Amino acid sequence: MDSLVPRNSALTTLACFLILSTVLILVNVGSVSAQSFSQKLDVQLRADDRSSREIRYQYRVRYRPQISFNDTWSVNAFAVTGDEFGSSHNTLNDSSADHLYVRRVFGRHQGDYGKTEFGIIPTYKGRVSSSGLSKYGWIKGVRHVRAIGDNNLEIVVGQLTSLDPARALNAPDEFDYVEVEYSVQINDIWSYELSAERMKNENFLRTELRYQYNNNITLFGEVVGRLDSAKTKAVLGGEGEFSISEYSVEYFAHYSYVSENFGLRAELTEDFLGTGHGFSGELSGALASTQFDWFVRYDAVKDRTRLLAGLKWSL
Repeated sequence: MDSLVPRNSALTTLACFLILSTVLILVNVGSVSAQSFSQKLDVQLRADDRSSREIRYQYRVRYRPQISFNDTWSVNAFAVTGDEFGSSHNTLNDSSADHLYVRRVFGRHQGDYGKTEFGIIPTYKGRVSSSGLSKYGWIKGVRHVRAIGDNNLEIVVGQLTSLDPARALNAPDEFDYVEVEYSVQINDIWSYELSAERMKNENFLRTELRYQYNNNITLFGEVVGRLDSAKTKAVLGGEGEFSISEYSVEYFAHYSYVSENFGLRAELTEDFLGTGHGFSGELSGALASTQFDWFVRYDAVKDRTRLLAGLKWSL
């Protein structure tokens, strides 16, 4: 199964996607009472203005169905537009850029011990747009998260380097990704993570420190070192929200530095722009009494800049 829909027009893609959603709903209407079906759907429209090319108008469709058999067992899937590991947008009025792929299908068992995921699993646990593998990516393998008091030990083993979304559901032919991570909640305001990763014959050590300054501000810093060379990736930033006349605005901003030839550990970050010194800042909020959110984002790396602005609708 290389693609969920043919690569033709954007309208055809969206129509087929809505048909698929309707079929899944009807199928689950007749499910036994021990099962429950849930789904999340959102559509985003954005303008993408980069210094290196003409402005593009793009759309994104994300769909997350889930079948829960009980409180512990579930089957999950994820389909999204885009034709790259770290990209989830198609360009309007481009007949060769209408893609929609199922990128993940996995089972999950969740209990007091933590959780276990197996199949074509997510790349992440939380927000990773500044520092980790793209949240639109996948790993063919197993993740086990073991709760140790308030802390977590996570082990992931699988295949990463099959990076074409059209082949995401193919069986793995090798195991080239291993991650061991220990997350510690020191107290209500301080936490940190330590991890070791092996990715396509490249080895990395990573540490991240987070500080909950107050309910509206979280500061974080991260350093990733590549062990076979003096290559480094560093991130320093903050996220939270503020109010303007009782209207809430969320923000996310960070400074980053990525050494030249750092490898996939940087290149597979969501919407990777380039190596060197960089900055990214985003503002977002909800449109009152609607299901729409707005966002504005600015990225800059070396002599490249990008301005993104758009709307997102969620169901």
